[in-house]
Amino acid sequence: MGVRLMVVDDHRLLAEALASALKLRGHRVLAAAAPVAGAADLVVSRAPEVCLLGTAAPAEPGVFDPIVRIKRERPQVAVVVLGPVPSPRGIAAAFAAGASGYVRHDERIEGVERAMVKARAGEAAVAPQLLQGAFAELLNPAAQPDDEGQRLLSLLTPREVEVLVRVADGEDTRLIAAGMGIAPSTARTHVQRVLMKLGVGSRLEAAALAARTGLLDRATHVKAP
Repeated sequence: MGVRLMVVDDHRLLAEALASALKLRGHRVLAAAAPVAGAADLVVSRAPEVCLLGTAAPAEPGVFDPIVRIKRERPQVAVVVLGPVPSPRGIAAAFAAGASGYVRHDERIEGVERAMVKARAGEAAVAPQLLQGAFAELLNPAAQPDDEGQRLLSLLTPREVEVLVRVADGEDTRLIAAGMGIAPSTARTHVQRVLMKLGVGSRLEAAALAARTGLLDRATHVKAP
């Protein structure tokens, strides 16, 4: 039986893409919206079974305040957070606010779907490896916080960074080639290299990863020669 849900993310393109994918799998999507700051009002008024709430900064103070209000006014709504690999503080904050689950932003659609179903059933929807990673970091804290966005950005050349920004803007190979003054075959090669370096299998996954790790915001300040 399909889940009645809402998708909320600061990046509207990602919210709508995820909503479309879930609709195709038989779920009823009441809304796909942005920004996250308005999530509580929307969820309280529409009362879905599950709310998928995207965030790029799970450890940032106040980021989960909408969940607190949702659980206070609509306690029956299960909230599943979609975010980057969480720090112990980030995953603890999500569950302390009342989240029913935490799913990595680069999870496959099947994983997101399983988390939704588990959360609706009242179960904790979080991958064991996420918890294991959080506990491991608590026991062996790193000297400096990991900056996944900066790490990923360092893997790309300035030219590939520009390609990634254009991919995130929804440009196809033809538009990328025209905008950069290169042949379509060259643009296609750049795109494939970006996907390979980021370890993703599609342009949508690349855009999601870039947005949620902060790579996309950093990338806009990098100029290709």
